[in-house]
Amino acid sequence: MLPSLLSRTTRRSRVALTWNGKKLDWTNVIYFSVIHAGALLAPWMFSWTALGITLFLYWLTASVGITLTYHRLLTHRGFKIPKPLEYLFTLCGMLASEGGAITWVAMHRLHHTLSDREGRDLHTPKDGFWWSHVGWIVSDIGMDRREIEARHAPELVADPVQRTLNRLHVYPNIFVGLALFAWGGWPYVVWGIFLRLVIGLNATWFVNSAAHTFGYRTYETPEGSTNCWWVGIIAWGEGWHNNHHAFQRSARHGHAWWEVDATWALIRVLMALGLARDVQGVPKTADQYRLRGGTRRTAALAPPVAVAAEPEPVLIEA
Repeated sequence: MLPSLLSRTTRRSRVALTWNGKKLDWTNVIYFSVIHAGALLAPWMFSWTALGITLFLYWLTASVGITLTYHRLLTHRGFKIPKPLEYLFTLCGMLASEGGAITWVAMHRLHHTLSDREGRDLHTPKDGFWWSHVGWIVSDIGMDRREIEARHAPELVADPVQRTLNRLHVYPNIFVGLALFAWGGWPYVVWGIFLRLVIGLNATWFVNSAAHTFGYRTYETPEGSTNCWWVGIIAWGEGWHNNHHAFQRSARHGHAWWEVDATWALIRVLMALGLARDVQGVPKTADQYRLRGGTRRTAALAPPVAVAAEPEPVLIEA
């Protein structure tokens, strides 16, 4: 299906593949292709230990690293933790192979600024489902990364430790891969690196694609974000995306009792241990933003509407 989304242009015997009019970034194309191809070997290298390693690293990198740290802590400042713990958790996020924290935060804040604006939001499904899922990542989007970081993540750019971590983000997976190889050979590498990255990367990518396409909307928001239950499960609570877009600073994404938010449970543990403070919750006025007539509308049936500015969140006590 993906090749049909690509176009080919020829100039002086050079062939350039493009996606949505943008040239492919072959470094990323090759890297992510190798990761996905390597994961296909997993069934022939199964062991219970390899499975355990994969599940643990998936939780450590995707939930602790990306969802809790990159997203809810650094991007939206939904809570505070001690600086040494912030840096340690940032290192966990680097293992997810989604880039350094500064770049990730800046690009995500840019997404919230331009969310679902066709031609402006980097990964809106309006430009194609697969474009929003992975196309924009493997294409040259023609943006100055340093300028975006300086504009949208200035407090992280000013942090020398975060700058260093951002610069070295590719190395942690190399070290972990070598350690896994020394421990259990290629089976541990295939499961603990390749398969784990495929699951974690696609879980994050589905937040951009599926959670702006499938599911239901609980709140009036000016874009097409949805609550998608299966993304909520595989992405550690990130699939309750309409809730998040409605109240971006809230550290809690699952609002209904059945909207499972594993990362919120982890934040509650940090609160109980005295490690998380100033935790931002859903405003008391949240019901004013609910869609009239219930929550059954999908993104396709619920066009963007103008809404008031997000109300101030409430602090949650441990």
